[in-house]
Amino acid sequence: MPTAAARTAPRPPPQRPRKPKPMTRAEVSAFIDALAAHNPAPETELSFADPFTLLVAVVLSAQATDLSVNRATETLFQVAPTPKAMIELGVDGVASHIRSIGLWQTKSRNVVQLARELESSHDGKVPADRTALEALPGVGRKTANVVLNVAFGEATMAVDTHIFRLGNRTGLAPGKTPREVEDGLHKRLPRRRLRDSHHWLILHGRYVCKARRPECWRCVAAAWCHYRDKVTAPETEQRP
Repeated sequence: MPTAAARTAPRPPPQRPRKPKPMTRAEVSAFIDALAAHNPAPETELSFADPFTLLVAVVLSAQATDLSVNRATETLFQVAPTPKAMIELGVDGVASHIRSIGLWQTKSRNVVQLARELESSHDGKVPADRTALEALPGVGRKTANVVLNVAFGEATMAVDTHIFRLGNRTGLAPGKTPREVEDGLHKRLPRRRLRDSHHWLILHGRYVCKARRPECWRCVAAAWCHYRDKVTAPETEQRP
């Protein structure tokens, strides 16, 4: 049995992940070029038909997966594809379609209210303006960035949990807050790559550079990544 002294001895602090050094601009460019070569035409995985349905889908995607949102909006957009139709459907009607996703009560109210504001203040159209977008219920900076990027072709960077993780883990654009990572990416990424980088980084974080166990052995940009604890392939994946 351990002695009394051993039982009362302080435990060593948990080991923290080693912080990577920031990539150089040349490494940032090479990292993004590798993702671009692997996926030349990246797209959002949310289902939408126009700026309005995109806006609603992005609002619904907070703390929910794109797959779960697509399942919910498949029926929602059949009955309410426009702001007027969404207003007529009402909060309870919207709720009946989106109960399977997180925060559905709040999101139901927000979706109907933003539809009302689009009708009353923007002639039923989604504004291509950050300030106007962020004034809508349920719309923050990240949601506005997605809409401006996907619907209106602007070179914006919506920093979700995946991009925040990549920015810090790889040394691509370290930052303590999503805004710091966003600003860092704007400064460090090649301008011609910025708009598509939003999708490349989200998809890379979702399917390869995962939160709990990054699949470094599948990463096409590993040569430029500064992550110090790269994960090797399991034996089952190493076999021919």
